[in-house]
Amino acid sequence: MSFRDIRNFIETMTALGYPRRVSMENFRTPNFALVAEILIWLVNRYEHHNEIPSDVDTEADRIFFIKAVAQFMVTKAHIKLNTKRLYQADGYAVKEMLKISSVLYSAMKTKEMALDDRGEEDNKFRSDAGSRISDLKAARQLASEVTTKGAAMYDLLGKEVDLRERRTAAIARPLDINETEKALRAAIKEVLENVEKTKDMLNNVVSDEASLDAKIEKKKQDLERHQKRLQTLQSVRPAFMDEYEKIEEDLQKQYDIYVEKFRNLRFLESQLDEYHRIEQERFEEAENTLRIMQHKLREEEHNLMKDSLKNEDSDLDVIEDEGSDSDLEESRPSKPRPMRNGLMTGRGGLFIGNMQGGDSDETDDSEIDVDDDDEDDEEEEEEESKDLEDDSLEGPLSRTNRPLIGAGRPTLLEESDDF
Repeated sequence: MSFRDIRNFIETMTALGYPRRVSMENFRTPNFALVAEILIWLVNRYEHHNEIPSDVDTEADRIFFIKAVAQFMVTKAHIKLNTKRLYQADGYAVKEMLKISSVLYSAMKTKEMALDDRGEEDNKFRSDAGSRISDLKAARQLASEVTTKGAAMYDLLGKEVDLRERRTAAIARPLDINETEKALRAAIKEVLENVEKTKDMLNNVVSDEASLDAKIEKKKQDLERHQKRLQTLQSVRPAFMDEYEKIEEDLQKQYDIYVEKFRNLRFLESQLDEYHRIEQERFEEAENTLRIMQHKLREEEHNLMKDSLKNEDSDLDVIEDEGSDSDLEESRPSKPRPMRNGLMTGRGGLFIGNMQGGDSDETDDSEIDVDDDDEDDEEEEEEESKDLEDDSLEGPLSRTNRPLIGAGRPTLLEESDDF
């Protein structure tokens, strides 16, 4: 047992993701429960589906557990474990368990390295693809340049025949020293002129630099002056500022009053609209109620009119029956009542005046009675006409169906003529 083995085992278990924290003090004394828990976790990490028993309460169970773990690791992982050291459950058992954890740790590292290599290959492939694209663009550009240069070279080679003759003639011609000296002096003069121009330009640059420096200094002074003025303006309070603030406060108050009045006006308008709407609904409801009541009253009047007409028809039938019976029983006819104008329209027939001459008390009485009866009949006819105004369709039918009062007494009129 060594300190280094225990430290390496703790580090590998932490890297593998063991849920429980393991310290070096756990293995100072035998701790079989912890060793059994670590062995079960390592076996499950190596192969999840296994048949390792987890019961370690008795000595026989512990021995069977150690043998099963050792046999499993030999057959599956080809790792040979010392069962005696495992059973001791101390630092020597850590050395045996380190064999299993180191194998798992190396496998995990190998997998991580493979993933890193794959990522590097992907990045390299991407970079190679980018470089290849750039190389392709450069190749296309070079191809176009080669084509252009080749065409220019072909044109120049076509002129080589004439140029060759000129070049040969120029080389064969003897050199004149005076002309050469003149050409060199002209070239020197030209170079000196260029130098003078350059010196003048340098002098101008110096003067321009001085003018620019003066302008920069002037702008700096202007900037400082403006800054000072701004500071003074910020520090000094304007004379109209008090009045401005007062007017601003008044404006704020007026605005608050305006907002309040505007809200009140909107609220009152909404209340007024609501009131008008309710009144309109009430008015419509009252109109509907009145319309229904009028309809009901008309129906009732119509029904009453029908009943009154039926009763009148029945009364007239009874009167006709009574008149016919009295004519048969009495041998003498009754005296007809004289009319004012000779003819009087009755309720349903016509009355013809008396043909007998002379004045008597009885005739006077009969005339008075007839006048009274005429007034009663006219009043009854006005009442009936008022009652029948609403029923315009049934009125004429009822009048046509109504029997005449004088129609049932033809014998009386004939007997009056005999007198």
